[in-house]
Amino acid sequence: MRRLPVIAGAFALLLSACAHKAPVAVTQAQQGKIRVATTISTLNSFVQGVGGEYVSVKNIVPIGASPETFAPAPQDVAAVADADVLVENGAGLETWLDRLLRDAGKPSLRVVVCAQGLPVKNLNPHLWMDPVFAKHYVAKIRDALIAVDPAHGDAYRRNAASYDRRLDDLIGQIRQQIATVPPSHRYMIVFHNAWQYYNDRFGITTLGFVERNPGQEPNPQQVAQLIDLAKQHHVHGVFSEPEYSPKILYAIAQGAGIAVVEDLYDDSVGTDPRVANYIAMLTYDTNVIVHALK
Repeated sequence: MRRLPVIAGAFALLLSACAHKAPVAVTQAQQGKIRVATTISTLNSFVQGVGGEYVSVKNIVPIGASPETFAPAPQDVAAVADADVLVENGAGLETWLDRLLRDAGKPSLRVVVCAQGLPVKNLNPHLWMDPVFAKHYVAKIRDALIAVDPAHGDAYRRNAASYDRRLDDLIGQIRQQIATVPPSHRYMIVFHNAWQYYNDRFGITTLGFVERNPGQEPNPQQVAQLIDLAKQHHVHGVFSEPEYSPKILYAIAQGAGIAVVEDLYDDSVGTDPRVANYIAMLTYDTNVIVHALK
């Protein structure tokens, strides 16, 4: 009977030791992945495609929100401070990011500016909408992950090469679909000019856009000009994204006698599985555009 307290004490010590070891194991598993923060959800696909099982990705601008009018919250500062790598678009898209980086105060953070080195047109930052340029994004992310985690460099190279092949397939599919649209129908009026690089790549003309600057509605004269352009070129539709109010679009559509297309995606992927990643998003967008233009 005198041995029971001794055994009970030893058992309690064993339980205590196990309880202390469990959180350590979880922490080590988390630390085994590179922590990546992305500014917009569209970039997540590239990071996940290249990083695979070796990265943990957290997005800053919520799905469905516009990065051009985004205002960071304290939890966004914490997300950046906790990251090993930050992936941004650059080219003037994330005007709020410099302050966020200062507030995070992490000199060791590796920042990847995906659009750096690409030809920016008319101060337009939406270069990722051209899948040829998307391959440049993939290469920059690959090089950053290798620099941070050289032990898995071969895996990052293989993953990047595989993703490039998927982008090549996507480019071919888009070209085939756009080719089914008569050249006289390849005109678009869009809510904001996110489609310039996509349209330039695939032979569509952007006649005009409703929002010239983020958050700035057009005046009546500008609306009248868009209606005239739509009539002159027999435009079949005016295009927008779910996060924007379609009120002005319907005014233009009514004046020009054309349709409103509200469900394109560009700054953000969607929660619908059909648009949940970059390749799915552009596949879906192309189907919508081709159907509307034809």
